[in-house]
Amino acid sequence: MRAEDVATLFTRSDGSYLFARWGRPIVPVVFGVDDATLAVVKGAIEAVVVLAGHKMAGLDPELGVNLMLFFLRDWAELPQVPGLDHLVPDLGPLCQRLSEADANQYRFFRFDPAGAIKAAFVFVRLDAALGAMAAEDLALCQAAEVICLWSDRAFTASSPLATVGGRVILRPDIAGVIRAGYDRTMPVMAQDAAHALRLAARVNAALQALGKDGSLG
Repeated sequence: MRAEDVATLFTRSDGSYLFARWGRPIVPVVFGVDDATLAVVKGAIEAVVVLAGHKMAGLDPELGVNLMLFFLRDWAELPQVPGLDHLVPDLGPLCQRLSEADANQYRFFRFDPAGAIKAAFVFVRLDAALGAMAAEDLALCQAAEVICLWSDRAFTASSPLATVGGRVILRPDIAGVIRAGYDRTMPVMAQDAAHALRLAARVNAALQALGKDGSLG
């Protein structure tokens, strides 16, 4: 994997490079799904957390829960959620912009003093495209996209998922970048594109060691 490919994943629309990973165990809560789908979503999050070598917990001592996922049919539903406007700034205007843009997902992150992710809010509007996805695939995609702070355009042209033998998996290159980003010797946050060189070196070394078998189902 080329360093330029890795850098693209964390280079934002304004040209700045920014990587961040979770600095604390992830405590998720999911809204807007039935019990069966809830188990699927939490299972996907756990699978990606294990892939990263990170941890989950039952309670965040500061926040209670630190990863909130909302599945909805219309952006107008969000401002009606009690207390959510205290957690997400300018929620009403944000929902208006998302509705006007016909967006189907949005992620909002909070960071600790070291720049690591300390909380994330994931909003998924189940339009025709996302509604047609299998719950397992949608859950895996969302879990992958919230495990790191990716570029705002990292997955606009291609999904973090791939299909192999009729089975949907996390792309081996994306899985490799996640594992490399959570290497204990790597910083929890980076703003220098040279960070991508270090990530690429780790990804390539791991792929060679594993015989290029880096997929996650």
